[in-house]
Amino acid sequence: MALKDRIITLGLYIQAIFYLFAGINHFLNPDFYLPLIPDYFPQQDILNTLSGIIEISFSFGLIFNKSRKWAVYGIILMLLAFIPSHVYFIQIGSCVPDSLCTPEWVAWARLVIIHPLLMLWAWNYRGFSK
Repeated sequence: MALKDRIITLGLYIQAIFYLFAGINHFLNPDFYLPLIPDYFPQQDILNTLSGIIEISFSFGLIFNKSRKWAVYGIILMLLAFIPSHVYFIQIGSCVPDSLCTPEWVAWARLVIIHPLLMLWAWNYRGFSK
C-alpha cells in the first residue's frame, strides 16, 4: 500500500475513533452534554443517549466498505442536527455554569469553521474503499 493510501486510511481510522469516543462520552459524562441541549427540545436525556448510540454506530459504519457511504451521510446529517446546540451555546454566552466555558469566538469557530470541516472530513470518505 502506497504511503498516500496509508495516510488516507489512517485518517479514516482516526475519524472512526473520534466518533467512537465522542459517542461513549455521552454515556460517561451526560452532565456535560445535557446543558448544551436547547431547552425547547423535549426529553433531553433521551436525545443525549440517542446521540451517543448514533455516534458509536457511525464510527463502526466508517470501518466497513459496505456501510461507509451511509455512515458518512449519517455523520453529516448528525452534525447538521447538532447545529441548534451550537447556536444555543452561543446564545447562552458560551458558558455552562460548572461545565464548559469558552470565549465567544471559540464557540463561533466551532460552529462556523470546525463543524463544516468535520462534515468535509466525513464527505471525503464517502467513496473510499480500502
